[in-house]
Amino acid sequence: MDTTLLTNAVAKVRGAMPGARPQLAVVLGSGWREVAAGFEPLRAVSYHDLPEVGMPQVPGHAGQVLLARHAGVEVLVFAGRRHWYEGVGWEPIAFPIHMAKSFGVQSILLTNSAGGIRADLRPGSLMILDDHINGMGVNPLLGPHDSWWGPRFPDMSSVYDLGLRDSLTQAAQRSGVRAAHGIYMAVTGPCYETPAEISAYRTLGADAVGMSTVPEAILARAAGLRVAGLSCIANAAAGMTSKLVHEDVLATAQAAIPGLARLLKEFVGLLAANEA
Repeated sequence: MDTTLLTNAVAKVRGAMPGARPQLAVVLGSGWREVAAGFEPLRAVSYHDLPEVGMPQVPGHAGQVLLARHAGVEVLVFAGRRHWYEGVGWEPIAFPIHMAKSFGVQSILLTNSAGGIRADLRPGSLMILDDHINGMGVNPLLGPHDSWWGPRFPDMSSVYDLGLRDSLTQAAQRSGVRAAHGIYMAVTGPCYETPAEISAYRTLGADAVGMSTVPEAILARAAGLRVAGLSCIANAAAGMTSKLVHEDVLATAQAAIPGLARLLKEFVGLLAANEA
C-alpha cells in the first residue's frame, strides 16, 4: 500500500478543512448518503478533487467527505466508499481510515448494506456487528510492514469495541429502531453469492454477508481506533429469495433512512455525553 498517496489526499482535505477537530468518523454504505443530512454541515470535499481516491463506481455511493457537527461533536462523514472488487487497489479503500487517524479521530463507525442469512434478519432491519469473518481471501495489511498502521501482527480478538456496541444498542432503543446483533461476513463480490455458498457461510456462523467493511475494520483496529459496525439488511441472501438486484438493495436502504438518521444522531449524542 502506497501511504504517500494517502498522505497527499489527507493534506488536500486538511487544507479545505482548517481547524477541523473531529472526534468521530462515519463511513456510509450503499444507499446511506442521506443518513447524515440532519447534521450541521461545515465543510465538504468531493472525491473528484482527490484523484488518489477517485469517485465510487457503484450507484448509491456519493463520493464526498464531509465535516459536520451534531451535539457539539465534529464528525467526518465519508459519503460513499470504494470496494475491493472495483480493482483500484487498497489505497482508496484505506483512505477513510488513514484520514481519520491523521485527524486524531478516536472512534469510527462503519456502515453497510448486507444480505440477511439469519432468519430473523429481514430486509429493512439493522444488525450491530459483534464480530466478522473475512471471506475475501485478501487482507489490506499484506505486503511490507508499515508501522504507521500499527504492529506487524495486530490483535483481532475484539475488533468491534464493546462500549461502542452498547452505545449503538442504546441509540437504537432511544430512536425506536430495532437493532439485532450478529456476525458479518465479507466476500469480494461483485456477484451475489450462490445458495450453496450462503449455506456454507451459515455453517461458519455468519448472520449477514456483504462486500465491504472488513478491510476498513482490520485497518482501523490495527491503527488503534475504536471500531463500531452497523449493517442495514437490504435483502434476504441467495436461496432465501427469488432474485437479487442492486436496485432493491438501494430501495430498502432508502426506506430505512429515517430510522437510521435518528439512530446516528442518538449515537453521536451518546458519544458526546460519554466523553463529557
